[in-house]
Amino acid sequence: MKNGSLNSLHDWLISEDFKSSRQARLHKAYVAWLGLLANPLAFTGFLVVLALIVVATLAPAITSYSPYDQDLSRALQPLSWQHWFGTDEFGRDVYTRLVYGARTTLYISILVTIIVAPIGFMIGATSGYLGGWVDVVLMRITDIFLSFPSLVLALAFSASLGPGIENAVIAIALTVWPPIARLARAETLTFRNADFVVAAELQGAGMMRILLRHIVPLCAPSVVVRLTLNMSSIILTAAGLGFLGLGAQPPMPEWGAMAASGRQYLLDAWWLTTIPGIAILIVSLAFNLLGDGLRDILDPRNG
Repeated sequence: MKNGSLNSLHDWLISEDFKSSRQARLHKAYVAWLGLLANPLAFTGFLVVLALIVVATLAPAITSYSPYDQDLSRALQPLSWQHWFGTDEFGRDVYTRLVYGARTTLYISILVTIIVAPIGFMIGATSGYLGGWVDVVLMRITDIFLSFPSLVLALAFSASLGPGIENAVIAIALTVWPPIARLARAETLTFRNADFVVAAELQGAGMMRILLRHIVPLCAPSVVVRLTLNMSSIILTAAGLGFLGLGAQPPMPEWGAMAASGRQYLLDAWWLTTIPGIAILIVSLAFNLLGDGLRDILDPRNG
């Protein structure tokens, strides 16, 4: 009976004979989920990202120590059952700081994404929709930002703004929005002269209404994929700023800063630098794998 119910639910979700808009939305989400399950690498990336979110959310429940309390009597202890990833030069549990560092990583990544998604889209969509001198000016400004390596540009902005996690977020956001703007412009140019856009203009719809009601839904899949792929570069840039002392400041747990603090103990206490580095590698790779999978799933040509 239970299997029969599951099969009927599956048939209802997979059916393209839609009886309501709710069924259509659920069908789209279910097909995307099946596509994710069919891609082992993308699904692995999804599981790692999900684990990162769970670990960051449940940090106090899955750790036994404080990420800030120091105890010099247990400094630089190797990996053990009591301290899974050893302790640092101040006697702090590395596993605990790694778990709380996931919160810092997610905080930076999500905040940067919230900032750059609307800014990049509005600049790109406005440029593609209006064209003319507006397009030239906005795209030349975008090209100026794109002409510099993102890490170098983030270092310049972060150095001018000063160290700190908030300034690091601003510095990273200033380097991430240009690719989003370019993508949004390209997508907008594709739909700019479509019949439904022309019909909306003839009915008196303004530019903002057309962009938000008609262009945004069509551009959203490509922008979501780009933002997911950007997560890895955001994490690497944030870690780089933290490593150089321009990001999160001590004693805040942050993976790049943790790796930097362990440099002078690299030969005797390898875990101080190696374990945060492995965490950065795994999470960055997971976002790339997930982004590649979403690109295949959300591409309408694969439908």
